[in-house]
Amino acid sequence: MASNVLDSMGGFASALIYSRQHVSPKRLIAPGPNPLQKAEILNAAGAAPDHGKITPWHFYEVSLESRHLLGNFFADALIERDPAATPSQIEEAKQKAFRGPLLLLATAKLNSDLDTIPEQEKIISAGCAIQNILLMSNALGFGSGLSSGKALYSEKMRRLFSLPDSEEPLCFITIGTISTHKPNKQRPDSSSYSSIF
Repeated sequence: MASNVLDSMGGFASALIYSRQHVSPKRLIAPGPNPLQKAEILNAAGAAPDHGKITPWHFYEVSLESRHLLGNFFADALIERDPAATPSQIEEAKQKAFRGPLLLLATAKLNSDLDTIPEQEKIISAGCAIQNILLMSNALGFGSGLSSGKALYSEKMRRLFSLPDSEEPLCFITIGTISTHKPNKQRPDSSSYSSIF
């Protein structure tokens, strides 16, 4: 009986992991997760490996009101990088803040004054928390995608989100309903990234 349960869990885990794919925020539309589903997605992050139980990551949900601020920031960041940007390019940059019904900023909390956990472990823990969010989103029937860009790592972005010096932005996570499906890309075989020591 226990073997059957483990077999079914293994099959479910395999299906969940291999069916997950990156979905461009352009293809993520409403409806997004309801409040209970959103809580389930965020709670999944808490199951990530966390040496020292310090929760070295944080997720900021970008509210509908704050998306206007983020959109203006994206537009200003583009103009700063490229003063010759066209009005359509500036508008496209601004619209990035409005893609997908649920938008999260993931950060890593790297303050080494409060503990002895190496920064590498904290970043790995944050990555696992992000993956748990992606997998739970997939399990609930939603698509998800990660995005970054030069603006993400700017000092102005830190000020926009009021990030302390010890907190580093990692990526945005967009979650929603997939508008158009694309076939999964070929996954690399383990022989290309593993070896015996």
